[in-house]
Amino acid sequence: MSHDSTTATTTAQEAAARKLSGRRRREIVAVLLFSGGPIFESSIPLSVFGIDRQDAGVPRYRLLVCAGEEGPLRTTGGLELTTPQGLEAISRAGTVVVPAWRSITAPPPEEALDAIRRAHEEGARIVGLCTGAFVLAAAGLLDGRPATTHWMYAPTLAKRYPSVHVDPRELFVDDGDVLTSAGTAAGIDLCLHIVRSDHGNEAAGALARRLVVPPRRTGGQERYLDRSLPEEIGSDPLAEVVAWALEHLHEQFDVETLAARAYMSRRTFDRRFRSLTGSAPLQWLITQRVLQAQRLLETSEYSVDEVAGRCGFRSPVALRGHFRRQLGSSPAAYRAAYRARRPQQGEAPGSAAAKQPPEKPPVEPAPVPGPAEPLVAQSGPGPVPAQSRRAAAAATAHGPVATSVAAVPAGHQGRAQA
Repeated sequence: MSHDSTTATTTAQEAAARKLSGRRRREIVAVLLFSGGPIFESSIPLSVFGIDRQDAGVPRYRLLVCAGEEGPLRTTGGLELTTPQGLEAISRAGTVVVPAWRSITAPPPEEALDAIRRAHEEGARIVGLCTGAFVLAAAGLLDGRPATTHWMYAPTLAKRYPSVHVDPRELFVDDGDVLTSAGTAAGIDLCLHIVRSDHGNEAAGALARRLVVPPRRTGGQERYLDRSLPEEIGSDPLAEVVAWALEHLHEQFDVETLAARAYMSRRTFDRRFRSLTGSAPLQWLITQRVLQAQRLLETSEYSVDEVAGRCGFRSPVALRGHFRRQLGSSPAAYRAAYRARRPQQGEAPGSAAAKQPPEKPPVEPAPVPGPAEPLVAQSGPGPVPAQSRRAAAAATAHGPVATSVAAVPAGHQGRAQA
């Protein structure tokens, strides 16, 4: 979460603590498991909150493992799980964690949703890891709130629950008494954040050392996102417009052009596009152009100027600005880092040629501030766009990536920063 939201979050957490009902205890953590949930995500809160590590300076929690439905519960690899507790045990928990849900389209059991709603009404902190966010959304706990989930499922979450402010860029979102995380390993980030919120940096750092993970990861999910849109869009009339846009990224066109092709006003197109994809069309289009630039930088010998032209950017300066904002690196530095990690074709990974240090990338001018760019696909030189995007620090250290953006109301971003 961002540091500028720390005060607001602290206030919300204090309010939640004050209204916790008498039968609940903050140190009791209930983990709600369902059949069909993946074992990795399910095991994260069990490991963080269920093992006594007081010898390492980590305060102890009391763990209750609860079945959200009749068992036995089947998980990854055909394993069957039995839990020592049922839904009734949630009534004692100060924190309820839903680590996963088996289907992004199927509704969770109503009995489990009732138990989660009741826990929230009684002041419990409710946590959804990965697809567990769909359970929280089904319970109505994310209405009007910021939230995240695995980037692959974020568009579906936004479409199924339009009142949720879904941000697929974040590793986790802390909205006080309701918290959500991105997929898989991001659940560890959120659990460490909870320990940090409850017991301070020292305790969270000690736990991170025992888990052999960084106490805080920088950046968000954008380095892992791809260009995919939800499968549901395939039957929508906008699918043809989206396909056309992806096939013509090298051409100069803007969102008004896409709206016209869909026979819609710009306002209607924006609303319809966001409801289907969870992303604003302008941000989506910019992201696709950056993705295309990544591919050309990785696979071609085109200069940065040529790449800009072949991706619909109106100038190399515009490409550099958007590329740096989304990936935290210049195009030339990204190409150099990518090639340093991948030996030239025909060279063995351990060969002498492959071990040669890469040439330093040329120094590129920093983007020049200017008025907001109406769209990246215009001809001729012009000012650099001024979309407000957080740079993904050290993105080039993680290999070739792809990104996606969904607009989130101001003040609703929750970010994990070092």
